[in-house]
Amino acid sequence: MLVIGCIHGNEADGMAIVDRLESIEVPDGVELWLVPTINPDGTAADIRHNASGVDLNRNFPVNWAPLAEPGDWQYGGPSAASEPETAATVALGELVQPSLVLWFHQDLYRISPARGLSGQVRERYAELTGLPLIEVTGGTYTGTASQWSRTVTVDTGVGFTVELGPSLSEDEAERHALAVVTVASEFVAG
Repeated sequence: MLVIGCIHGNEADGMAIVDRLESIEVPDGVELWLVPTINPDGTAADIRHNASGVDLNRNFPVNWAPLAEPGDWQYGGPSAASEPETAATVALGELVQPSLVLWFHQDLYRISPARGLSGQVRERYAELTGLPLIEVTGGTYTGTASQWSRTVTVDTGVGFTVELGPSLSEDEAERHALAVVTVASEFVAG
C-alpha cells in the first residue's frame, strides 16, 4: 500500500497521518510505503502548487490534457509528468506496484463513492473514520494522481483520495492511521 500525505502544499494535514503510520504496528502481510509529501517546495511555502507553479494533481500522465495557464489554481503544467515531483512519484509507483494507493487532500471532508472493490474500500475507510461518502466536485479532473495511481496497482488495485476537513486533531490523525492499517489488512493482505 502506497500512502501519500500531501500533494498540494497548503493541504498538509495528511502528513500527520503518515507520521503516525511510521510508528504504528503493521500486521503481517501488509507493506506500507509512506511518502509525507510529493510537493516539498509547496509544503514549505504553504502554497498549492510546486515551485514552478504547477498543480501536481493535474500533471500525471493518465488522462492529462492542457489545463489552464500558469498562475491558475489548476494549471496542469506544459506536458504530462513534466514536473520532477510527478516523475519521481510515477517511478515510485511503477517500482512498488501497490495494491492500494491513498492520497490525502483537504478540506472538503469526504470520500467520493465508487462501485466494485474501490467502492468497498472507500466505504470501509469512511466507516472507520466517520467521513461521509459524497461526490467530490468543483474542478477539472485531468491528469489527477488518483486516476494515474489506478494504472500502477496490481490486479484489481484501488487508488483513491481522502478529503480531510480544514484541520486535523491528534485523535483524528490516529483514527486515520488505524483506518489505513485496517483497510490494508482487510483488502490488501486479506
